[in-house]
Amino acid sequence: VRLAESGGGLVQAGDSLRLSCTVHGHPFSSYILGWFRLAPGKEREFVAAVKWSDGNTFYADAVKDRFTISKDNAKNAVYLQMNNMRPEDTATYYCGAGSSLQRVRQARSYAIWGQGTQVTVSS
Repeated sequence: VRLAESGGGLVQAGDSLRLSCTVHGHPFSSYILGWFRLAPGKEREFVAAVKWSDGNTFYADAVKDRFTISKDNAKNAVYLQMNNMRPEDTATYYCGAGSSLQRVRQARSYAIWGQGTQVTVSS
């Protein structure tokens, strides 16, 4: 399985952006697909995740009212819709694949990562 993110860019505060993560190869039904972000000087931060088999979703408190994660099994893709964006959302966003429902918010539980896509929000 290989992951490829796309959709990053430069937006203004209050704008929306949708990130895509294409899963190359067939994801196992037990997979958790998650979005994390990494800003300069900070640790990789959990954003959102979705369980591939049943679509259950998980969110970080910082984004749960603004971001929506979704999946399209037919397209082998996971999306992150980001609304009302803020300058503090600026980061490189990574898609990861893991299998631990108990540690869904921990980056170390994800074994496969994409190359990342840069998101910059200007004030």
